[in-house]
Amino acid sequence: MKNILGEDFFDRPTLLVARDLLGKFLVRKISGKEIALMITETEAYDGFKDLASHARRGKTPRNLPMYGKAGRIYVYFTYGMHWMLNLTCGKEEYPAAVLIRGAGLKPGDTRFARSISLKEIDLGEIVGPARLTKALVIDKSLNTKILSKKSGLWVEDRGIHISSKEIERTGRIGVDYSGEWAKKPWRFVLKRDKKTVVY
Repeated sequence: MKNILGEDFFDRPTLLVARDLLGKFLVRKISGKEIALMITETEAYDGFKDLASHARRGKTPRNLPMYGKAGRIYVYFTYGMHWMLNLTCGKEEYPAAVLIRGAGLKPGDTRFARSISLKEIDLGEIVGPARLTKALVIDKSLNTKILSKKSGLWVEDRGIHISSKEIERTGRIGVDYSGEWAKKPWRFVLKRDKKTVVY
């Protein structure tokens, strides 16, 4: 059963959303075709005090989506070459979002490989947020939009249960400038054995 996740799912504490997104499916509609990838890695960015967050210096035109309603798309450009996909969560005016760092196809499923230019997939998985956005043709055109079929990007619950023992928690990547905040275990990764499940 496919259940599209709406504002109720995302209007919760950031760490809960980041954890619960593992095993859910990121679905992108491109050229009339739907591509569904199971989310395998996330990172949480939470609140005004989080020195790793874009909100650490207050509201700006760039981070405005983080202050909006839950269940919106926040796409930003980094290193002058990469788009990053974030999903907003929590209450309006409280800056919080979850970065989608990895997702995968069912092992052996190459139906979409040519259509989304997937080249470096380990066990059907796209590792790295920049590779993910490139594969799914995600850019600033989606920024601020609601996760929905209308926008062409949404998240589905397909009934896969992920237990705590199947999740690894680590510090966040690429935010060493934030000091101790980089070490907070706010990165959630689905362990390798779960990624090989037939779903």
